[in-house]
Amino acid sequence: MQKPDPKREKLTIILAQVFISCLMALMMTFLFSILPHGFPEGWALIWLRNWLTAWPVAFLLSLGVGPLSFKLAFLVMHRTVREG
Repeated sequence: MQKPDPKREKLTIILAQVFISCLMALMMTFLFSILPHGFPEGWALIWLRNWLTAWPVAFLLSLGVGPLSFKLAFLVMHRTVREG
């Protein structure tokens, strides 16, 4: 069994963040654009503009939040049980 290549693993994580941020921004902007007013005329262009703005922001934020989230998940999953 080969050891994983750290550079390839890092690129995989960044690529996953691209996909996650894209899909989350897509779904969130969709929901927040239709909830208040439904589907008014020109809705699709408004949604597209909002998504194109939200996606890069979501990606940049995921670069900071991602590692923090992994650390928090690790701490929760590997916490020691204290006997009282």
